[in-house]
Parts: sequence; C-alpha cells; structure tokens
Amino acid sequence: MPHTVTFITHPDVLIDPAVPVPDWPLSPRGRDRMACIHALPWVAGLRAIWCSTERKARDGAEILAAPRGLPITKWAELGENDRSSTGYLPRAAFEAMANRFFAEPDTSIAGWERAADAQTRIIAAVRHVIAASGTAGDIAIVAHGGVGTLLLCHLAGHPIARAHDQPPNNGGNYFAFNAATWRLHHRWRAIDSAD
Repeated sequence: MPHTVTFITHPDVLIDPAVPVPDWPLSPRGRDRMACIHALPWVAGLRAIWCSTERKARDGAEILAAPRGLPITKWAELGENDRSSTGYLPRAAFEAMANRFFAEPDTSIAGWERAADAQTRIIAAVRHVIAASGTAGDIAIVAHGGVGTLLLCHLAGHPIARAHDQPPNNGGNYFAFNAATWRLHHRWRAIDSAD
C-alpha cells in the first residue's frame, strides 16, 4: 500500500479560445513552475504518477516523471469537471460560473457537470489509482483545480465550497493525504514554494 498520495494541479496554461479547453498545453511559465517541483523533498519518494488525459495535466506529469524515468498512467476519470456545454469563457464569466458551480453543487450550471457528480467521480478515480498502483512508494496525481477542491472538501469533511479552492496563483498547487486512512497531511501549497 502506498504511503502518501499527493494531488497536484497543473500550473499556468496557454489559453486559446480557438482550441478546445482539454487541449490547452502548459505555458512556458507553467512549464518553468512545474519544473520547480523537483526541489521539493517528497518528490524523491514517488513511485507512481497518474494524470488526467487533458493536455495540461499530461504536460505537468511528463515534467514530474522525466528526471526519475517513472511511467505515467493516464486516466480520464481524473479530468476536470465537464464544462463542454459552455466551452471557453472569458475570465470574469468563468469565475462567475465557477462560483455558482461550487455554491450550487446539486445543480447543473448552464449544462456543466454538477459539482456533486464531479466529486463522486474524482473520489472513485482516486480510489482506483490507489488500488491499481500496487506499490509501496508514494503516488502523485497531476490533475485540475476544480476536482482537486472537491477532493479536498471530501478529505477534510467539509461541504462543497469554493472557500477551499486552491490559492489564486494560476494553479500549480498540491495537497497530500494518507493513502490508507485518507487523512490530510496538509492543505494547498504551491509547487514553486520552499515547503
């Protein structure tokens, strides 16, 4: 059984309204920030890396895995909440929709996946990751801020609320928890901090 699961959100992306959101790559700044993760001491204990199938998460997982030659397992169920009904939204409109997504978890906001459903999905996906990893080492999951917040709410025993969202630093944050007990080791920290 792995000791620790670290959930990492992808950092800064290249936003292009002409490209489907799941196909957005990390920006140069995002790639640089993701590379900072190698300075964090817990990275040395990783034995398995999983990510969602979205490009930005795959990019982040590749940066994390490369120096150690670790394989990456891609799992669609680790994806962000489905927002395909609206596609790209300008920043202010997106933030307003995200506020409603968290505030009304049992409602589909403009056709978005309901927060309650996305939470159920991400919890099941993480349980699958832990069971399938079959390693005594630690696991990293590179995914997305929205589902990360939903997972963190579950781990902390809080109702779904945006108050538990990652810091407003364009992503690139992580939290860790015990794989056996599902108890949080710590809440959000930035990948480019000294923690």
